[in-house]
Amino acid sequence: MIRILLVDDQHIIRQGLKSMLESNDDMQVIGEAENGQRAIEQIAALQPDVVLMDIRMPVMDGVAATQAIVHRYPMAKVLVLTTFDDDEYVSQAMRSGAKGYLLKDIEPDDLALAVRTIQKGHTQLGPGLFEKAFTPVTLPSVPANPPPEFDQLTPRELEVLRLIASGANNREIAQALFLSEHTVKNYVTNILSHLNLRDRTQAALLAHSLFNLPQPD
Repeated sequence: MIRILLVDDQHIIRQGLKSMLESNDDMQVIGEAENGQRAIEQIAALQPDVVLMDIRMPVMDGVAATQAIVHRYPMAKVLVLTTFDDDEYVSQAMRSGAKGYLLKDIEPDDLALAVRTIQKGHTQLGPGLFEKAFTPVTLPSVPANPPPEFDQLTPRELEVLRLIASGANNREIAQALFLSEHTVKNYVTNILSHLNLRDRTQAALLAHSLFNLPQPD
C-alpha cells in the first residue's frame, strides 16, 4: 500500500485527488495539508511514502516545503502536482529534491502510474517539462539591472528576501532554510540595512518588482 500525503491549498482539489487515488487498490491517502508548513508538521507522525505537492500556496510554498522535506525526511518522495509549468517553478522544484513534476490536467491513470513510479525512487516529468527541469535557474535569480545596493547581499540574503516576498515570517523562513530564528532576524536586519528600507513590507515590494515574482495567494 502506497501511503500518500496531499498538499494543496484548495479543499475541493484535495477531495478530488483523494477520491481519484483511493480508487486504486494499492493507494491510501493518509493525510491532507493546506500549505507546505502544515505538510512538514504532519510528515513525522504520518510517514507517507509519497507527498503530492502543489506549488503556489500561502504560508509556505511547494518549493520551500520540498526542500525542507527532502532534507529532513528523505524516505518521503515528493511529486509536484500543479497548474503552473513556468520554467523557474519546474527547475526550482526539481533542484530542491522533488522526484517528479506533473500538471493537474493529467489523466487519472497516468497520475496513479506516476505515484507508483515515484514511490520506487524513479523520476517522473510531465510532457514537455524535461528541458524546463534542468533550466539553469538560481534561487533566486538576480535582476538584470539591480540597484547598486544589491551587490552587498549574499546569496543566502537573496534567498531570505525571496521568502519575505512570498509572505513567510521569520519562523517559517528559519524552517525552510534550516536556520535559527535568531539567524534569520540578523539576515533580515542586514537586508533592510543594505537596501536602506524601513521594514520587511518595503523589502517584499522591492523583491516583487525586481525579481518579477508572482504575488502570494
